[in-house]
Amino acid sequence: MLNPRLHDQADEFATRFGKREPFRHVVIDDFFAPAYCAQLLAQFPAFERGNARSEDGSLGNKSTVEKIRGLGPAFGALDDLVKSGEFLALIGRVTGIPDLLYDPWYFGGGTHENRNGQDLDAHVDFNRHPVEKWHRRLNLIVYLNHEWSDAWGGSLELHSDPRAPDDRITTITPLYNRAVIFETTEWSWHAFPRIDLPADKQGLTRKSIALYFYTTERPADELAGTHSTIYVDRPLPQRFQAGLTLSSADVEELRLLLARRDQHNQRLYRDVTSLTERLDQAQTALQRGLLARLGYLARRILARLKA
Repeated sequence: MLNPRLHDQADEFATRFGKREPFRHVVIDDFFAPAYCAQLLAQFPAFERGNARSEDGSLGNKSTVEKIRGLGPAFGALDDLVKSGEFLALIGRVTGIPDLLYDPWYFGGGTHENRNGQDLDAHVDFNRHPVEKWHRRLNLIVYLNHEWSDAWGGSLELHSDPRAPDDRITTITPLYNRAVIFETTEWSWHAFPRIDLPADKQGLTRKSIALYFYTTERPADELAGTHSTIYVDRPLPQRFQAGLTLSSADVEELRLLLARRDQHNQRLYRDVTSLTERLDQAQTALQRGLLARLGYLARRILARLKA
């Protein structure tokens, strides 16, 4: 299933992974054996099968399927592979992270398909598994696109710091059977620009398989409080300067940027509301518990006084 050179060149990949440009990652072409990769693409789910519905019920531009085992024999074999001790040891050798854990839920992972118009703002990923509370350590993404150009958008961008004026960006074109493995930390910012396909390529979509790996512990200098995915909104393009006469394309781009910012704000409002409700519930339970204990003690004291 894997290209044999992964084992043969593991030490070379480990050296490339450790360079921190802008953070630790490695790109490996021809990751899977050719025949097996072709099977994965052939069994890749239809866009409509995935979780592609937006909050209003309309069909969006991103579709994901987390439960990959049911997608066909090739995906069942992939599930067996990525949880095997041999595979986890190989990825641990490349990345220098021992005792990696496979995610049986594929939370946030699985198959990803993005249509024309989709983008992904710079972000760092959630840092704890939502069920097991393991530390999220690695993303492993394999792309399944026979043709792709950076000019079309959709290429993976690794950022040194998207909030800084001197942000450094490494671009990785999402080409067929190309894998990228990168660390998941508080500084592993990544994104992809809006997909804008030429007229003769409108039928293409950006397909990938995303696998995430965890450990029970992590280095002290990488620890942080548990958080969900943290996004940074895209800045205004440089052309938006005083005196610019807005074209219809400029207006549409501004509309999209504001809509994306509103979506992020709405998500944050929902999170704050949920946390506030949970805090109120905890305080109420604590007060009830304290009052119940005080009542019990009062009854004990009164009983003794009567005695």
